Amino acid sequence: MSDDATIPITIEFSGGLEILFANQKKYNLSLPTKDESGEPATVAFLVRYLCDHIMKDPRKELFVLDDTVRPGILVLINEADWELEGEDKYQVQKDDHIMFVSTLHGG
Repeated sequence: MSDDATIPITIEFSGGLEILFANQKKYNLSLPTKDESGEPATVAFLVRYLCDHIMKDPRKELFVLDDTVRPGILVLINEADWELEGEDKYQVQKDDHIMFVSTLHGG
């Protein structure tokens, strides 16, 4: 895949999510510009990509539920709540900084 076919982005995990990703909090990724059906890469595609290519832990259900980020995980796109950006329909852009933060905790 040529460099033209990827988007450089930064991904971060915190709040314990990094455990699912080999205890690595930050990744600089080259995400394919198109998803499996040839559409522009979205956060939904990014989540699938992370599960298929980056996540080392087999417990995907701790990150994804019903094909989207599970409730209790805050997603920030360039420091803004993803709800303000269109959630998983947001088209990933060059140099985006996307952060996944678990807000779940024992009480």
